[in-house]
Amino acid sequence: MTATDRALELVETAAQAAADKLAHNIIAFDVSEVLAITDAFVLASAPNDRQVKAIADEIEEKLAKEHQVKPVRREGEREGRWILLDYLDIVVHVQHSEERAYYSLERLWKDCPELELPEDAKASRKRAEESDEAPVEQPSEFAHVEAVLAAEAAKVRR
Repeated sequence: MTATDRALELVETAAQAAADKLAHNIIAFDVSEVLAITDAFVLASAPNDRQVKAIADEIEEKLAKEHQVKPVRREGEREGRWILLDYLDIVVHVQHSEERAYYSLERLWKDCPELELPEDAKASRKRAEESDEAPVEQPSEFAHVEAVLAAEAAKVRR
């Protein structure tokens, strides 16, 4: 099974809306094979809380206007560091760049097919490289354990 045509339309609109608000690193994955709750994830980031909110608002507005859908759930609004918009067919994650680097959702879904996005959204991947933005990974209190687990995982993959 692959993402539905409806989900693909929503992904395209959400990605374009994020690009219109200058989101960074926009990417989408078809997760329909591994998750029963949604067809696709859209990930986007921004270097500050205000822009995270603006991107999420723009996505919500465009999906309502062009597809007459509203999120069944919107989380993270108050903090503005990671806003999740759940449309059932798709789930949109708009994250502050620091959260994006720390949680690395791309790594979790790397085995899922990447979805085709509008050109503006593809161009957003260069935006973080060209800006002064330097995502800072937050040290974990379990950093040593994580390093050992990563090394063991690398051995298994070989």
